[in-house]
Amino acid sequence: VQLVESGGGLVQPGGSLRLSCAASGFPFSGYSMSWHRQTPGKERELVASITMASDNTYYSDSVKGRFTILRDNAKNTVYLQMNSLKPEDTAVYYCKARSPYSSVFYWGQGTQVTVSS
Repeated sequence: VQLVESGGGLVQPGGSLRLSCAASGFPFSGYSMSWHRQTPGKERELVASITMASDNTYYSDSVKGRFTILRDNAKNTVYLQMNSLKPEDTAVYYCKARSPYSSVFYWGQGTQVTVSS
């Protein structure tokens, strides 16, 4: 099982980034997907999630209206489009796959996003 995030980097405030998470080794279309972020000394927090068929999404209040989560089941990939980035969005971003039918879940290794001028 692998979840490989990419697309992180350094961006100026107000800029945009698109994170990708490529999945392999499990039936991607049968798993809910989510993005989380973590800064040093803080707990990992849920940013956005999407159901198996993309029929329902969730966003934390801190990113609602600026971030969009998408998935492409044909490509086994979930995306996080991040617009109007703020310095407080700086964090390591992780993707997570969770089975809605069991307690099975998987984490990616994370990708660093830094918002700074």
